[in-house]
Amino acid sequence: MTFARSQKGLSILSWLVVLAVVAFLASTAFKVIPHYLDYMSMEKIITSVETDRALQVRTVGDFYGHVSKGMQVNSIRELNMRDALTVTVENNEFLAHLKYEKREPLIENLDLVVHFDKEFRVRMP
Repeated sequence: MTFARSQKGLSILSWLVVLAVVAFLASTAFKVIPHYLDYMSMEKIITSVETDRALQVRTVGDFYGHVSKGMQVNSIRELNMRDALTVTVENNEFLAHLKYEKREPLIENLDLVVHFDKEFRVRMP
């Protein structure tokens, strides 16, 4: 009976496997989360054109200028704004289409890919 009581818990090999899985998941999260944070910042920058009336964004050029300044403030440097964002004007609204993907190397020839694609309808102030 005492033998069964001494066998409680994980062995060292089991703990190493658990630690390896946790390390892999943490590594993956640390590589992907910054791209999602940049994307959420881009969403806030784009939608702020509608909420902040003091910006005076009236043209597509003004819109790109506002987004460019927001990218500088939020330190989004790895994204080419002109390739990722297309803006048109239709019925007194800006139609902004944010579409891009980022690749992050994981192991050898395996990459993590995050793909962002969203359209925004932003009313002119």
